[in-house]
Amino acid sequence: MDCSSYSTYCYRCDDFVVNDTKLGLVQKVREHLQNLENSAFTADRHRKRKLLENSSLNSKLLKVNGSTAAICATGLRNLGNTCFMNAILQSLSNIEQFCCYFKELPAVELRNGKTAGRRTYHTRSQGDNNVSLVEEFRKTLCALWQGSQTAFSPESLFYVVWKIMPNFRGYQQQDAHEFMRYLLDHLHLELQGGFNGVSRSAILQENSTLSASNKCCINGASTVVTAIFGGILQNEVNCLICGTESRKFDPFLDLSLDIPSQFRNKRSKNQENGPVCSLRDCLRSFTDLEELDETELYMCHKCKKKQKSTKKFWIQKLPKVLCLHLKRFHWTAYLRNKVDTYVEFPLRGLDMKCYLLEPENSGPEHCLYDLAAVVVHHGSGVGSGHYTAYATHEGRWFHFNDSTVTLTDEDTVVKAKAYILFYVERQAKAGSDKL
Repeated sequence: MDCSSYSTYCYRCDDFVVNDTKLGLVQKVREHLQNLENSAFTADRHRKRKLLENSSLNSKLLKVNGSTAAICATGLRNLGNTCFMNAILQSLSNIEQFCCYFKELPAVELRNGKTAGRRTYHTRSQGDNNVSLVEEFRKTLCALWQGSQTAFSPESLFYVVWKIMPNFRGYQQQDAHEFMRYLLDHLHLELQGGFNGVSRSAILQENSTLSASNKCCINGASTVVTAIFGGILQNEVNCLICGTESRKFDPFLDLSLDIPSQFRNKRSKNQENGPVCSLRDCLRSFTDLEELDETELYMCHKCKKKQKSTKKFWIQKLPKVLCLHLKRFHWTAYLRNKVDTYVEFPLRGLDMKCYLLEPENSGPEHCLYDLAAVVVHHGSGVGSGHYTAYATHEGRWFHFNDSTVTLTDEDTVVKAKAYILFYVERQAKAGSDKL
């Protein structure tokens, strides 16, 4: 049972159901949970009143210009191992241009008449045509940064995720990067098609800040997803026998980087045996020339057969927001293990010019990126552990741990063992820090 919406999920049916036992036990559980929630709310309200009376003990307060101000960030309730979703949502909510686009979209009323405003328990009868990922994503983003001291419950969004992304049904732990890719892909698809006959992408065309030169089309027309996260890779493959070169351009929304094997046994930043792995090491490993192994032989059109070859990636176009995914999970014979190596990353001035195909065509300010958010996985395995996120908002760093949001500092952020990094293109010349 979902402790937030009190909907009951049947694993055999693989869906929410309305059935109850003859003794009405499901309804009794609902009533018991409601009583617990009411008592917890009363206790929480009393606790917060005590904390507000003594601001020195309240980590939710901050001194701003000599006066005490409450943190405006809002946490997200964990609906049962949904920290993977919460960490991604909080990170995306701090990508200003991306977040503002959705918050400015007109609301879509999915229910009307007798069902309007009524609390519903999700069931099979609610078909896929009655859900909109864009709409629920918009509502969730609007609920964040409202200054509410009560965590927001993203149950409606999670329900839509279950409907359109079967991989994420159930309450087991999921991979945050996989969720982010599914989320962005489905937002992109829905924005292209519109909802209830209204094309969402039309709003994008009217937005002067997202010009045609900044768009990268993936699976059809451009949307805010590809305009913000979209970049283009050039994949060069050379036959080692005849020297034939093959070039291919691939659009991307994020780059998945291997942690070089020589660093994989290093777990601590302060470990003294050898150099610390840096983000530049991971980027260099991704873009450096490599010889393809026997399982990846290239079909040479000139030799008319598979031959040994080399491969190299160049970045043909950089995105406005550069999303870098560090491959911390890898398969062994039986298990999916985690690479727990610390990877050093810059907060400001990540310089991507040396990875560009034609760096002379890009101004120096368009190759520098500043960190906006970091997703961290705590634990040893992809199916276990916990996800949290660090993000910067109006010059301050916050730590998002489900319903708990706390202020933090740059020193804490740079020590995190990053899993996903979100870098935003620098708009103006500032500083000379570079990676």
